[in-house]
Amino acid sequence: MKENSLIFEVDGINDGMKLRQYLKTICKLSSRLIKSAALNKRIKINNKVEKLNYIIEKNDRITVDLPENEDQDIVPEKMDIDVVYEDMDILVVNKKPNMVVHPTKSYQSGTLANGILYYFRENGEQCIVRLVNRLDMNTSGLIIVAKNQFSHMALSRDMHGDNFEKSYLAVVHGNLTEKSGIIDLPIYRQGEGNIKRIVDERGQRSVTCYEVIESFNHGDLVKLSLKTGRTHQIRVHMSHIGYPIYGDDLYCDMDDTKCIKRQALHAYKLRFPHPRTGKKLNFEIDLPMDIKNLIQKIKF
Repeated sequence: MKENSLIFEVDGINDGMKLRQYLKTICKLSSRLIKSAALNKRIKINNKVEKLNYIIEKNDRITVDLPENEDQDIVPEKMDIDVVYEDMDILVVNKKPNMVVHPTKSYQSGTLANGILYYFRENGEQCIVRLVNRLDMNTSGLIIVAKNQFSHMALSRDMHGDNFEKSYLAVVHGNLTEKSGIIDLPIYRQGEGNIKRIVDERGQRSVTCYEVIESFNHGDLVKLSLKTGRTHQIRVHMSHIGYPIYGDDLYCDMDDTKCIKRQALHAYKLRFPHPRTGKKLNFEIDLPMDIKNLIQKIKF
């Protein structure tokens, strides 16, 4: 058995089910993963390759081998990657501010994905960069990278459930009247070429929970948790209710360049079930120095 394989033992409850149905409903594998594995003869029952219409029996041992060598149209670049956690399925990194996550037309190199691909190749791993969550260029913090098709599928599925928690810390202008609450306002994009989002009834439902952690003379440190994952969601919501994030040059009208050179938003906490074991993983990192320095400047 290869290390990069999924193993399932059939119990008596699912005896008599077709292999395809078992993998999809019981093992919760995606149709795409099942189809590609079957076409490449990477699904075995008791060490023998079987077709998807095979009728499973009690105590059958199902092995699904995952691809070992994958290619991606990204140039590997050596850079300092802050690895928080790693195993055979996932990589969790702490992204620096002022770094694009994935190559675009404007940023072909110097992105986090370029650095992660180099990191993989340097360690002898042929996996590609599968981002589970993304952050804006000027937002720092935790990002999950799936190291295989299965873990990406499982994490992408779970991140929309209650067991997946993404929490941020932001420093905002002003002191919130309500120290905790829920912002449930739709976010809308005006035109394809417009980066900026607005709160508008034409938009998608967007839900942000907030709690003031500490108040200062010229602002608040706020914890924010997302129930939906819209582009710029926290930045749009906080600006709309009158407490824009320090340094946000898109949603804040004030010039904060003397205090901080980017938006004071940091993805500091992640909680989610491990894609293979289901064990709850909990990661939490400290505020970066530029946000700490900002807090010192607005305290008094």
